[in-house]
Amino acid sequence: MKDAMQSYLKALGIDQKMHEASVLAQWGELMGDAVDKRTEKKYIKDRVLYIELNSSVMRDELMYKRTEIIRKVNALSGYDIIDDIYLA
Repeated sequence: MKDAMQSYLKALGIDQKMHEASVLAQWGELMGDAVDKRTEKKYIKDRVLYIELNSSVMRDELMYKRTEIIRKVNALSGYDIIDDIYLA
């Protein structure tokens, strides 16, 4: 039943959005409280994770960890859902 449901969602193109929503919902757990508290907005569009922060210091810190964040997000989702990160 699970495989049939996954195939159905994939055929509709919904499975990708479900993985994206799951990752965004777990952002605080994935990145920790310090990053979560400074994150104003976050969304995924065209395989790019957009993150708006209210701290320039945190933005600079995360720029150095871009590759690690991409790896963590993709590992959490179980799929390669993002290829890049845009920090604002």
